[in-house]
Amino acid sequence: MKVEIFSDVVCPWCYIGHHRLRQAVRLYEGDVEVTHRPFQLDPDGVSGGEPLLRALERKFGGADRVAQMTGHVTGVAAQDGLELRFDRAVAANTFEAHRLVGLAGRAGRDADMADRLFRAHFTDGLDVGDPATLAMLAAETGVEDTGEGAEQVRAELARARALGVRAVPLFLFEEKFAVSGAQPVETLVAALREVEARTAQEKAVRVPAGEDCDDGTCAV
Repeated sequence: MKVEIFSDVVCPWCYIGHHRLRQAVRLYEGDVEVTHRPFQLDPDGVSGGEPLLRALERKFGGADRVAQMTGHVTGVAAQDGLELRFDRAVAANTFEAHRLVGLAGRAGRDADMADRLFRAHFTDGLDVGDPATLAMLAAETGVEDTGEGAEQVRAELARARALGVRAVPLFLFEEKFAVSGAQPVETLVAALREVEARTAQEKAVRVPAGEDCDDGTCAV
């Protein structure tokens, strides 16, 4: 089964969703091919070392509001074993990070690259828009940065807009069935099974009729 996850590496709910999807795939009885697709929460954002909390306070109207938002998602992430350190996080443009994920995908390692970028941003306090940092993270993950992939990222961002993706994470199953938000693991497993059942039914309907016997007679 093919599953696409649209996410941004500076989105905390995407980090949680990415983690839960990996768990769901391990629990699901069938084969799953997961592909990470890019989405930018702030395509006009800049990378320059600004603390993320300062950027969020400017965007959402003050420290109290941001503390409430980050406190909630930090608590949810902790229950999943993920450490979110907003006090360390750095605001960044994620285009180049998505390009690395795309390059990693050519070798089937996009999930590993995405995971490292999530941890770099939310736990390690690294600037995932900084070229030197990205080079280090790519090397750690075993991804060779050839400099390619920018056009692919632009094309996939355009596809996300055409599909109407407005919030992430979004999980797209078999290019037909979508589930949005950082759903619980059991919900994602159930979705995989439901899509499997629906896909099997569609394939059965589409099989051309062969020779058979009907009403006591046989075609010979």
